[in-house]
Amino acid sequence: MELALVLPLMLLVVFGVIDFGRMLNTQITLTEAAREGARAAALGFDPAARVNRTVNGMPLVSTSVTACPEDDLTADAVVTLTHAFRPVTPLGSVMGFFGGDGDSSVVITARGVMPCVG
Repeated sequence: MELALVLPLMLLVVFGVIDFGRMLNTQITLTEAAREGARAAALGFDPAARVNRTVNGMPLVSTSVTACPEDDLTADAVVTLTHAFRPVTPLGSVMGFFGGDGDSSVVITARGVMPCVG
């Protein structure tokens, strides 16, 4: 009887830890990719190559790059990345049941800003 009461709660905690860890790893990876892209854009290189190398095949929903203008060196290079994170455990279905969207994805956004150099 106790197992029937405690097992669903324990599974919910374990699934939450697994998906939270994966989500945190995704956020850290996106943040690093945005920083690398902004650094490349600030130095005048193509930020897409740096971003793609850093995310290592992670599908991005959108990428926004604001490069440095040639006449204004006080501006900043900005790279914004967006990714739709999908849980691998049944926790995604539980999130959808309690008011999440139908596909149980969570949008993660990262932004990197670097000052332009001349």
